[in-house]
Amino acid sequence: MALTTLKDRVRAATTERPEPTADIRPAQVVADATPEELHAAEQAEGGETTAAIMKWLDQYGEHFSGALPGCVPAATFMAATRAALPSLTRCTPASLLQALLTCARFGLLPDGRQAVIRCEDGRAVFVPMYQGYVELMYRSGQVGSVHVGLIRAGDEWSVEPSAPAPLDFTFKPALLKDPAERGEAVLAYAFAWLAGGARSQVIILTRPDAEAIRDQYSQAYQRSEESGARDSFWHTHFYEMWRKSALRRLFGLVPTSSELTALERADDAGDGGQVQVVHAPGEDVQALAKAVAAHRAAEGSPELQPAAIAIRPSSRKKSLPPRSQPKRTTRKSRKGKGKTR
Repeated sequence: MALTTLKDRVRAATTERPEPTADIRPAQVVADATPEELHAAEQAEGGETTAAIMKWLDQYGEHFSGALPGCVPAATFMAATRAALPSLTRCTPASLLQALLTCARFGLLPDGRQAVIRCEDGRAVFVPMYQGYVELMYRSGQVGSVHVGLIRAGDEWSVEPSAPAPLDFTFKPALLKDPAERGEAVLAYAFAWLAGGARSQVIILTRPDAEAIRDQYSQAYQRSEESGARDSFWHTHFYEMWRKSALRRLFGLVPTSSELTALERADDAGDGGQVQVVHAPGEDVQALAKAVAAHRAAEGSPELQPAAIAIRPSSRKKSLPPRSQPKRTTRKSRKGKGKTR
């Protein structure tokens, strides 16, 4: 019997069946439903839609395991994913798969601390937080410690660039004062102690500096302002974005890894509404292409085309046409006789 309602498809996907037929498969609950239907079902069914989406994501378990670095267990990543899904049921499945694979590629958890998967106009977007950047800095092995924070008006601090480190920057937070006495945040700072024992320059970022970065570079902020939604991360998580801006300025002063460079590119691509997959094994490309083929017709969304995915060149050597034989040239000797070279 054909499944006609989302409720039936959800229950079919979350019920163990020894031999599922071609008409009843876990992916169908995601493929056949619009984002609005998924969100409504999640609210009405008390979490069954989340379970169905997790079943659908299980089909790509090998791709997630292949993308994750060895230091991040797949079970830990999927547990963080499950916790994030209730707020993502309005996202298109293809964009959700893309955002999660990108998050896994960098070995960051979508737990709201290292990274966030947010829904923007029905599209899932991977947003690395400043703690995620710090995590990758530690993994590079080139820094011993990273310090990022906010200074409030009631704290004690001083900046003297001409003094030798660490006297050029001192900070004593007024931890015993009430929040009202500490006042509003006035500065963000970021610095690192390198593995060799040296300390980097201290980055100091005022609130006007952060707002200038937001206004000039954040396309997501501009889109949110123009639409009147005012729900970009610069609107809802200003302090976190302020810290991240200070930390990103630090990258020009300390040794950075290719992973951090790729993370910056993915971060900027997501802010600009572009495809974020900057690297994916061939298997991940197949998974994304399969997801697009399954969902594009139902959703009417051309947002993620397989051709738009940027991948690292395959290790398999391409067959090249045979080289043409070099022409034999002759050079006359001083005596006028020809010699072959």
